[in-house]
Formats: sequence, structure tokens, C-alpha cells
Amino acid sequence: MVIGASAGGITAVKKLLSLLPENPNAAFLVVLHQSPESDSKIIRDIFKKSTTLNCIVPENETLIQRGGLYIAPSNYHMMTKPGAVIINNGPREHRYRPSIDVLFRSAAVYYRSRVIAIILTGMLDDGSSGMVAVKRCGGTAIVQDPEDAEFSQMPVHVLNRIKVDFVLPLNEIANIVGNLLSSPVPPEVPIPDEIKTEVEITERIMTSIDQLSKIADRTDFICPDCGGGLWKIKNDPPGRYRCHVGHVYSENQMIRVHSQQLEESLWVSARMLEERRNMMEVMLKSANDAGHKSLAALYKERIRETEKHISTLKALLSDYTENLRGKGDQIA
Repeated sequence: MVIGASAGGITAVKKLLSLLPENPNAAFLVVLHQSPESDSKIIRDIFKKSTTLNCIVPENETLIQRGGLYIAPSNYHMMTKPGAVIINNGPREHRYRPSIDVLFRSAAVYYRSRVIAIILTGMLDDGSSGMVAVKRCGGTAIVQDPEDAEFSQMPVHVLNRIKVDFVLPLNEIANIVGNLLSSPVPPEVPIPDEIKTEVEITERIMTSIDQLSKIADRTDFICPDCGGGLWKIKNDPPGRYRCHVGHVYSENQMIRVHSQQLEESLWVSARMLEERRNMMEVMLKSANDAGHKSLAALYKERIRETEKHISTLKALLSDYTENLRGKGDQIA
């Protein structure tokens, strides 16, 4: 079982664990978005209070065992391979490390129809592509009912991209999990080559152009992280872009990052204009002190023009940031 959550996730996962049946015939792998400086062992200790599962922050090659709860370490991707966990610090996906998509895709490739994937509360859209991979590889997809989630964006993004098996409030998900674990495993289906290739790329923390061209088409867009060219992943409903280094962005994330970078650039421009005005005020004082009236008049005019540009730019920034706050959550 693979579980992904973001904002509100610790509380949601803790509640889900408390409702699971005793001694479940499964291993549980959890990715929670967290800051690079956070301590995953603190999260492990919180979960220990709600479950009899063996809670572990794994190292690379830690064996996967029934009854284990494996929590992705902060600032590392967690993946699977047959019988074990892979931990690496490869490039961020959607600016997250650990990434839910990374875990879900690897589980889908190596465990196929035996995977049960759950998306819980969270912001933005990490997990959408991973859930698509789970379904394409024969696994079962469960999403927390957006009306029940503390933060609904992540569940909504998944539901907008793919038909899942169950959409349930948190307190009903545990019952479905119990039923699924006592039911026959669904039949296996062929694993799409592009999903296999993407998992291999993430495992190796390296990408060849030949590999990338098999799963993606070259675009004119530039990676916001490294400045390299972006390739659009084929046959991926969420619409994702991957660069040669390995950074991955959904279309929604690209829009948000570009918006942030544009705002930062505008603020830099405003600061530079203010510095120009301040310098000219120093020069104006020097011209006045020296009795250079014509030069002083020139500086006064330039100061007025600069202040006009500063006011216009700050008004634009105010309108722009208000627009982002008002409409950002509507992007789907």
C-alpha cells in the first residue's frame, strides 16, 4: 500500500492508521510533503502512537516486510524495488523531494496489481501522475473525498485526471482497505514501457537523450530549476514536463513557478528603480551644494520620472499578486 499526503497529512494518516484492521496482510509506504529541515523520525514517533505497525524511516535497501510502515525520509525520494526500498536524493519532482509520484510509479511497476494507492488531503497536484501509473499497471486507486479532506486540492486534481476505484471519507477508507486485503489480487496487466523507463531514470538519477526521447517530446520550454530544455511526457493525462537533469513539472506547477518568478523579477525591478532614485537624490544634493542649477534641475526631472515608474510598477505588482491570490486555487 502506498499513501501520499501533503498539507494536513500527518493528522489524516494518523487517523487512517488508527482505523486499520489488526495485523494487515500488507506493507505500507508513506510520502508526506515536508520541509528539507524536518525530522522524519518525529513523524514516525507520532504514528507509533496510533498503530501497531512497525514504523520505520528506511535507509537505502531496507527490506519491505508485512506489517511495516515505511515513512519517506525528509529531502529524499522513496521508491520500491522487489522486496526492498530505494532511497535517493535525485532531482525534485514538482519541487518536492520526497515526491508522491516517484513512490507511486515505482510501486506500480514492481508490484503491479498488488498496489493499493491512497491520496489524502493536500495542496497542488503531486500524486496525480503517480495515480495514473498505478491504474495503468492494474492497481487500485483510492482518494479521500475532497469534502472530507482538510485541504481538497490534491484529491480534486486526481479526480479531474482519472477515474479512481473509490472516493471516500477518511473513516471509510480503512474499511475498504480491509476488504481489499482479504480479496483476491486483481489480474496482472502489461506494464507500459514509458512508465518503466521513467522509473529507471529516477532510480539512476541520470537521463540520456535517447531514453528521454522514448518517453517524451522536446518542447520550447525551459526548466525553471536548471535552465535546460523541457520534454513533455507522452501518454500522461496530467501533462508533465521533464528536463535532461531530471526535474519534473506538471503544467499547473509550471504556471505557478512562472508566476512566482515573474513577481520576483518585478520586485527586483522596483528595487533597482528605487536605488536609482536614491542615487540621483544624492547627486541632486551635490549639484545644489555646488550651485549647478541647470544640473540640479535635470536631476529633479529624472527623479520625478523615476518615481512615476516606481508607482506604476508597484501598482502593477499589487494588482498582479491580488489576482494570483484570488484565482490561484481555481487553476485545475
